[in-house]
Amino acid sequence: MLLNLLLVVEIIVSLALVGVVLLQRSEGGALGMGGGPSGFMTARGAGDLLTRITWILGGTFFVLALLLTIIAGHQRGASSVVDRLKIDSIDPNALNQRPAPPPAGTAQPGAPQGAPAPLQAPTPTVRNPFLGEGSDQSAPVAPPAK
Repeated sequence: MLLNLLLVVEIIVSLALVGVVLLQRSEGGALGMGGGPSGFMTARGAGDLLTRITWILGGTFFVLALLLTIIAGHQRGASSVVDRLKIDSIDPNALNQRPAPPPAGTAQPGAPQGAPAPLQAPTPTVRNPFLGEGSDQSAPVAPPAK
């Protein structure tokens, strides 16, 4: 419940931060206010206020983000993804077995009679043309540039 409450507060703070940033003028003034120094709030005063509010909302946003991360980590516990998969119960010998071929008299659905065996990937080889090991003769070699 605390996590949901903090998430709602984080969203409200982020929307307020976006609003305050959009109110500021890019030229350094704020709210696009002109006017003389006799007004209630001068352009400089509005700029200082919006800058201070931006700093406060930004700091609050980062503190809430850290709190959300810490609380979510504690709720999840000390288990990792690998711990939750329960790989200890998997038998490695069962993974390396080939599937049993179907009996000779039964046909697989969707496969024509006498269908070829499934393709197997070739064994990868490392070829280094600079050392001359296992050079591929099928590919033409470009002559060196002069």
